[in-house]
Amino acid sequence: MKIAVLGAGNAGTALAADMALRGLDVTLVKTSRSGHEAHFACLLENGGTVTVTENGASTRAVIPCLSRDVAAVRGKDVVIVCTRTDFHEDLIRRMAPYLSDGQLLLFVPGYLSTAYVLKHISAKVTVAEAQSAFIDCRISRPGEVRVGFRNVRNPIGVFPAARRAEAAALLDRLGFPFTYCGSVMEAALHNPNMIVHPVGALMSLPRVEKTGGDYCMYHEVFTPSVWRMLEALDREKTALLAALGLPPLSYADACKFRNTLDETADGKSVFFEYAAMPTRAKGPLSAEDRYLTEDVPQGLALLESLGRYLGVATPVCTALIELAGAALGRDLRDDGRNLDRFGAGNIEQIRRDQYEMF
Repeated sequence: MKIAVLGAGNAGTALAADMALRGLDVTLVKTSRSGHEAHFACLLENGGTVTVTENGASTRAVIPCLSRDVAAVRGKDVVIVCTRTDFHEDLIRRMAPYLSDGQLLLFVPGYLSTAYVLKHISAKVTVAEAQSAFIDCRISRPGEVRVGFRNVRNPIGVFPAARRAEAAALLDRLGFPFTYCGSVMEAALHNPNMIVHPVGALMSLPRVEKTGGDYCMYHEVFTPSVWRMLEALDREKTALLAALGLPPLSYADACKFRNTLDETADGKSVFFEYAAMPTRAKGPLSAEDRYLTEDVPQGLALLESLGRYLGVATPVCTALIELAGAALGRDLRDDGRNLDRFGAGNIEQIRRDQYEMF
């Protein structure tokens, strides 16, 4: 099996290194000239060698192939997209000429990028979307990744549903603990960043700016009042899930499902244990951090747009978009995800497909 990982940042490097350690044929593709340039240069200079540090132990992995050309997706069985979600549509356009029938595209995470695939790719590919990154990690210095946490389960949605069993058989060979949910729509709406990052980042702005980014949101911000804000936003998301005919699982219970195998655990307690981990990375580093610049236009704008389409009220979501835009001095909907950009027909195709189960 041949795999391409697009995006040579934190998540992409960790996934490529993790699979390389298991002997899989992996190509890591740097899709832009911005971000982590020194890190990728280090990989090139050292034959793809990455030091993975986890639980105090370090392991050297060698990623078999490195590239800056998205044409490297040609002929790969699985293409894993690990770039920021605001780059997905452009990246899908760029790799479309090199894709062929039968390939599987996995977005980590997706935010409903399946709609962009339907919009721009003519090949009959299978699309899978993850709720979140499988490995919580950071590039600590060029050539080194520090792993803080691994999900014990990784829910994946697959489109079209008729290929779900075939996709699962292929994805399970990657070696991560996958489970399969009802649709890519379900996976998109359970992206935890959509709920936790905008609320946490907005309530953190004074501390972020006062400390110059020497701050960990997860360690400090989720006081009782901020948690109530998060739950209010989450109720709007669960109302959307219900309107779509999908299980209205809460943010806390979705977190519990990904983070622990203890079925008796309380979801909120699981979140706070995860938030308190000493391995949590600092962030957001500024008001312009991806916590707002990505997860508001790509996550909350999507939530708001789907709410309007389905007649589900999303006042907290709308208020957060407005506040984030006021803080950054621009309209974050301008480059956001919505039904007009996706194509309403593509959204309806995804909705119809979600009812086809195994």
